[in-house]
Amino acid sequence: MATWRQFEREAGELASAIRARFEANKSHVLATLRRDGSPRVSGSEVDFQGPDLSFGSMLDAVKALDLRRDGRCAIHAHPRDDGDAKVAGVAIEITDPEEKRAHTTGSEPPGGFHAFRLDLHEAVLTSVEGDELVIRLWHPGQPVRTIRRK
Repeated sequence: MATWRQFEREAGELASAIRARFEANKSHVLATLRRDGSPRVSGSEVDFQGPDLSFGSMLDAVKALDLRRDGRCAIHAHPRDDGDAKVAGVAIEITDPEEKRAHTTGSEPPGGFHAFRLDLHEAVLTSVEGDELVIRLWHPGQPVRTIRRK
C-alpha cells in the first residue's frame, strides 16, 4: 500500500505540485466503477490527513457503494492552466470509529458519511511546456518518469 507520505518521500517535487493542484480548488472529479464495469464520475473533495490522501461521501451514495464493491478509482483535480493532476489507486474505507474521527474535517454531510483513504498506485501531472506536452508519472517504488510529446 502506498500512502501519500510514501509518494512525498519518493517523489517530493511531483507530490508537492500535484497536492497544490488539489488544494487550489475544493471540488474534483472521482471516477469509480459501476457494477457492470462502466465508469461513473462524481464530484468529490479530497483532504490530506496524516499520511493519506482521503476523501468521503454522503452515506449510501452510489459512488460509495461503487467503492465498497470495487475500490479501484481515479481522482482528477479541477483543471488549471498550469497543469493537470490525477491520482489513481484503490479506495480503502475507514470504518474504525477512532480512525474515521481523525479523518473528519468538519465539512462532512449531515447524517453520517463514508470515509476513504487512497492506496496510491499512480500519480500523474500533465502540462504544456513550450510546444511539448509533458507527462510526469510516478508509481510506488519507482523513480518519476517524464514523457515529452510534440
